[in-house]
Amino acid sequence: MNSSPAPAAAVAPSSPTVAGPPPHQPTPLTAWVLLIVLASIWGTSFILMKKGLVVFSALELGAARVTVASLLLLPFALRHVRRVERSRFKWLLLSGVVGTLIPAFLFAYAETKLASGLAGVLNALTVVFTLLMGALFFGQRITWLRAAGIGAGLLGTIVLMGLGGSGGDATPSGQGNAWYGLYIVLATLGYGISINLIKHHFHGMPALAVTGLLLMLIGGPAAVYLLLGTDFVYKLQHVPGAWTAFGYIALLATLSTAVAMVLFNRLIQQSTALFASSNTYLVPIMALAWGLLDGEVINGWHLLGMGIILLSVFIINRAK
Repeated sequence: MNSSPAPAAAVAPSSPTVAGPPPHQPTPLTAWVLLIVLASIWGTSFILMKKGLVVFSALELGAARVTVASLLLLPFALRHVRRVERSRFKWLLLSGVVGTLIPAFLFAYAETKLASGLAGVLNALTVVFTLLMGALFFGQRITWLRAAGIGAGLLGTIVLMGLGGSGGDATPSGQGNAWYGLYIVLATLGYGISINLIKHHFHGMPALAVTGLLLMLIGGPAAVYLLLGTDFVYKLQHVPGAWTAFGYIALLATLSTAVAMVLFNRLIQQSTALFASSNTYLVPIMALAWGLLDGEVINGWHLLGMGIILLSVFIINRAK
């Protein structure tokens, strides 16, 4: 679905068909390998967006990403489209809009001014907003410890954006650009809503089927807008480096949607939901590493904000 863990994949731990190993069985080596590969794929998505934005606008990148992903998973959507009651398609559409379509544009806008590594760190707020939206709209209980985790996540966001600046390619950027991180905060809010929608309305349905169907619903409008409402085709034909930039976007859509989802589902089957959720901590590290290799500037406030956000995710995941 998106640059970050796709909503459909995120609900896989709740599927009744998924089972991990017995409590005392050691985690197999293959699960560790899958975890590292998965974190690398999701962590790389932010630098891929940055490379795509070299030629294409945020609107063009977002629309192209959704279009490519929907075409990729269209065969899976067509296979399951008749198995879903018509009354449930409104939830698929809502989930696709708030959890895939809008975030695709928001992340692209954010990375026009925000370092890709910091975008990867802010993506960890998905865990915070999944819990918060679940409590507000779906009756999920929040303990005092989880409330503390939510508060820590929001504090870390303020530190990261308000004190750290936006990061940059050679020198630290101005403080004003840091607030482009609010686009990512809104995107993770959408992720939180989408994950809860899928969990409550499509419990037990294969994650690949859910993602394929919601992409099918939003992929058509995205494709029409991309081809008729932007300069995407013109740039492919006339702008040097456009095909290379589009290659980064296509790789982003392929890896962060289809491949990552398959790997995540396999990881859940070979380990436990708690083990699989640890990718939440590895993805920001990978995103920061790619950003540093690309010359982005990370300062002490960034590291402090990142630490607070990851601490909040740890508290939420461990709290009962």
